[in-house]
Amino acid sequence: MIAITKARTAAVLLALSGLCAALPAAAEPSKPASSEDGKYFDADGNPTYNIGADGKVDWYTFSGYRRYHSECHVCHGPDGAGSTYAPALADSLKNLSYIDFATIVTQGRKNLINGNEKVMPTFGENRNVMCYLDDIYVYLKARADGSLGRIRPENHDPKPETAKNAEAACMGN
Repeated sequence: MIAITKARTAAVLLALSGLCAALPAAAEPSKPASSEDGKYFDADGNPTYNIGADGKVDWYTFSGYRRYHSECHVCHGPDGAGSTYAPALADSLKNLSYIDFATIVTQGRKNLINGNEKVMPTFGENRNVMCYLDDIYVYLKARADGSLGRIRPENHDPKPETAKNAEAACMGN
């Protein structure tokens, strides 16, 4: 499996091995409890977004917007709004924990709903997804919480050096 980030690798591996139970979704919009070199975390240690009063987003939320639109929006619709054959992730993340999200993206999933089979393919070997899994999650979480609209974020923090290094290591550069 491709390394996601140093801080998240253990949690994702636990989820993938079936050892971690689903975490309940937060009742309130995600708010950063801590940060490390421009990356924000909620009180449970899950990645989250940071949006300033002026609308400026953290680098990882902006990166998530870009990565979502390069890999996910073909099925899940623009801005996580859904399509005729894939759910609106901006709605799904209102009730889906980070661990559940990571498990579904990594392993894929099949659902039979009203006689229609819906298939989420596995992306566990896709570096364009896995190297940016946290970024995609925080972007969709911001959309789910109603903290980010259906637009490209106009202003964002610069890319932290740790993000550059993690990307190079994950992408094999």
